[in-house]
Amino acid sequence: MDAIKGILFDKDGTLLDYDESWLPVNRELARIASDGDAALADRLLSACGMDPVTGHIVPDSLLAAGNTRQIAEGLVAAGSSLDVSDLTVRLDDLFAHAADFSVPVTDLSAFFSRLHARGFRLGVASSDNERSIRQTAARFGFTQYVDYIAGYDSGFGSKPEAGMVLGFCAATGLQPSEVAVVGDNNHDLHMGRNAKAGVTVAVLTGTGSRESLAAASDYCLNDITELEGLLPDLQLA
Repeated sequence: MDAIKGILFDKDGTLLDYDESWLPVNRELARIASDGDAALADRLLSACGMDPVTGHIVPDSLLAAGNTRQIAEGLVAAGSSLDVSDLTVRLDDLFAHAADFSVPVTDLSAFFSRLHARGFRLGVASSDNERSIRQTAARFGFTQYVDYIAGYDSGFGSKPEAGMVLGFCAATGLQPSEVAVVGDNNHDLHMGRNAKAGVTVAVLTGTGSRESLAAASDYCLNDITELEGLLPDLQLA
């Protein structure tokens, strides 16, 4: 294995605690898609992967791993009367504003600063829209440490395709084998595998479990802070 020189992070469930950041957003998403019909909203949540009573998210479901367009299509297929394109726009706006209420896993400014100081090239690749990622980076103070940001609408394709990883490599001059991909669901990990990334790292702050993430991850960590202890070994690989 080549020494790891770059790290590409997922956002939701990886940098941000999924339950604390997204369960209220998912309920609002269903309210919008159902046009205020509470019974329909619950059915839409169930169809897209969230238990409307407990808030549990099914690993790798639409709400866990889909991009905005895919979620909108799933909501319409499950009974929303809205137009897919209109719903996509409304959900993108909702997700962009969600950055104001999201809860980070750790002090992200300090975390990214430490990784940057150790010489890593850093990026964020999310199934969310690029505007939301940039707002998150600005809110939590790590914009200056990031070399690359890609959302589903940035032109690199969508997860689990390899495009976002290859875009990171093009932006940083790294080879895929020099990159660690870090995420909370199999879309992230399969993206890394499809790009032939050097390492795939799963974290448990999102919608995946140790069991659901085992097959596609080289390492499974409780959260991103444990990555710092792992990296010295990967840098010397």
